[in-house]
Amino acid sequence: MTPLLHLRDVTAFYGPVQALFGVTLNLAEGEVLALMGRNGMGKTTTIATVLRLLAHSGGEVRFAGVDLHAMPSHRVARLGIGLVPEGRRCFGPLSVAENLTVAARPGPWDMARICALFPRLQDRMAQPAKTLSGGEQQMLAIGRALMTNPRLLVLDEATEGLAPIVRQEIWAGVRHLRAAGQSILVVDKSLAELAAIADRAVILERGATVWSGNFADLTPQIANRYLGV
Repeated sequence: MTPLLHLRDVTAFYGPVQALFGVTLNLAEGEVLALMGRNGMGKTTTIATVLRLLAHSGGEVRFAGVDLHAMPSHRVARLGIGLVPEGRRCFGPLSVAENLTVAARPGPWDMARICALFPRLQDRMAQPAKTLSGGEQQMLAIGRALMTNPRLLVLDEATEGLAPIVRQEIWAGVRHLRAAGQSILVVDKSLAELAAIADRAVILERGATVWSGNFADLTPQIANRYLGV
C-alpha cells in the first residue's frame, strides 16, 4: 500500500549550511507518527521540507503519491496537509471566528465541530485572537488547521510551554482525532503522552533518521540514547 506521506533519504540546506542529512519516514493513512529527537536535530526542518517552506536538495518527498519536489507550498497545502506550527501564529487582530473562517475548506470540519472538540473556543468567537491565553491560542491553531479538512494534520510542539491542565485538554483533543481516524504527524517531547496516541515513531539525530519502528518498541535504552539530555 502506498503511504500517505513518504520521505526517502531527504537532504536539505539553509543557504550553505546542510540541515538534513538523510531523513526517511513513512506515514500510512489513518496513522499517528511521532517525529522525535533532541532540540536542533531537524524535526521542524523536516516539516518545512514536507510543506515546501524549504526545498530539499536530495532524496524524495511524496504526499498521496504526488512528488512534491517542484510544488509551491500553497499547492501542497491544498493537497490536504494542515499545519499547526510551533509558536501557534494565530492572526492576532482577527477574531476567533475569523481565524477559523479564513482557513475553511469543504468537509466535515466546521466551526460547530471545532467548538465541540475545544469548548473553550465557543465563548471566544468574537474575541481577537491576540487576547486569548496561550492555551486557547493553541486550540485555535489546531482548529484553524482542521478547518482546512486535511488528510494529514501536522502538530509541531503543540503543547510546549502550556500549563498542565491546558496540555491535558489539548492531548484529549488529539486522542479524539486519533480515534476518528485522522492521520497525524506529531512532534513533541512527552513520551508518556505520545505513547497514548502514536502508532509508530521516527527519531532524528543530526538531521538523519537513526531509529524507526512501532512506538511500543521504543525501549528506555533507545529513548535514553537518542532523546535523553
